[in-house]
Amino acid sequence: MLDHIMLNVSDFERSKAFYQAALAPLGYEVRKQIERAAGFGVPHGHGTSPDPAGEFWITQGQPQEPRVHVAFNAASRALVDAFHARALAAGGRDNGAPGVRTRYHANYYGAFVLDPDGYNVEAVCHRAP
Repeated sequence: MLDHIMLNVSDFERSKAFYQAALAPLGYEVRKQIERAAGFGVPHGHGTSPDPAGEFWITQGQPQEPRVHVAFNAASRALVDAFHARALAAGGRDNGAPGVRTRYHANYYGAFVLDPDGYNVEAVCHRAP
């Protein structure tokens, strides 16, 4: 449905390091960097966007208000757990430990962190255990 999304970040290098660590368990890596902007995606042919530069971008700038919520699909609950742990180790703030959120549906397993600018970033697995 979406090709890509871009967030403005107050400190590009700090945010780039955060997202490299947090998204690595989900298979994301920096696919392209242009000056103070970076596109993250999974290896070509395995993501949700055919753009080889990636579907998630950050760029140096004034963070958007209100802060948005971005959710990344995880293939397993273990990967949600790994995302959460890596995001916290990289300076994220806990905004919801890994767990089932039955208010969404019976198999909704997600974890939430606030990135360095306060964006609510999530990894979610919709599969049954």
